[in-house]
Amino acid sequence: MRDVSRLAGVSPMTVSRTLADPGLVSEDTRVRVLAAVDRLGYVPDRGAGGLSSRRTGFVALIVPTLTNPNFADTAAGLTAAMRPRGYQPLIGFTGYSVPEEEVVLRAMLARRPDAIVVSGMQHSPAAHDLLARAGVPVVEIWERPAAPIDRAVGFSNYEVGRLAAETLAGLGATRIAGLGPERTGEARDFRGEERLRGLRDGLEQAGLPTDLILHHGRPAGAFAHGAEAMAELLRRGGAEAVFLVSDISAFGALMECRRRGIRVPQDVRILGFGDFEIGRQCVPRLSTIAVDATEIGRRTGALLLGLLDGDAGAPAVTDLGFRLLLRESTG
Repeated sequence: MRDVSRLAGVSPMTVSRTLADPGLVSEDTRVRVLAAVDRLGYVPDRGAGGLSSRRTGFVALIVPTLTNPNFADTAAGLTAAMRPRGYQPLIGFTGYSVPEEEVVLRAMLARRPDAIVVSGMQHSPAAHDLLARAGVPVVEIWERPAAPIDRAVGFSNYEVGRLAAETLAGLGATRIAGLGPERTGEARDFRGEERLRGLRDGLEQAGLPTDLILHHGRPAGAFAHGAEAMAELLRRGGAEAVFLVSDISAFGALMECRRRGIRVPQDVRILGFGDFEIGRQCVPRLSTIAVDATEIGRRTGALLLGLLDGDAGAPAVTDLGFRLLLRESTG
């Protein structure tokens, strides 16, 4: 920093102010300091700066997978909201594993993040305690818990499932299936399970059978999951309509039907979740229940900035809801 200050003709304190908040210095000073930074290739030592400021500039973001476009969009929204204030996400993924979440969380806390964003609300007792005692803002996303650890931004996955039941029954289907991953093992898609629980309750309320709600394979992260689950459903006699907990699985199920000569939607209607790009481009286009994944990230980022600035008045839970998008796959 002294090298930069000598080259720019300003004090080291002015360099510090310019890099921390450019609005605190004049335009001429800002230009000279940043030109010196570029010329010297200077990178501030966040670790050293954090000792005095108690801020590291990092926000821990813990998600179950890096292959799901929705979580990538959420990361992009969070980054867009916080980057103008100098914050960057430090991303870890758990593979849908509760024990692995605890491992990732401990690694994140060792790096002293300024805030923590974690997907879902199902944590191990130790992870829950770590989050509650972290001493920084914590936001649980992609769910609507009744009692969040600190704050939550998301929607009700259970109500997504109920909407799926109402929609498919409203289209005239009486044999409605739900396809999601297994509920055993270390890796669990709890949000997908909530969608199927909502589907089951919705079908029961409509007086329809629930015997075709199947849990098959690992948490959805590949098109093959949907294809394999659809093959198992067809082995059991098939259904008039199918709800899958992810558009990734729904696309795999659609392709399995194409391979077998089963027409969609004439022979079976398919409804997914997530509104992924592939569902908007395939033939027939996938009907889906959409959430604004990018907005989840943006709202989380805005919430964190307020909390970091000392605003404790933000609501405990922010519900962004979801919307039904009917396309060709349901007729």
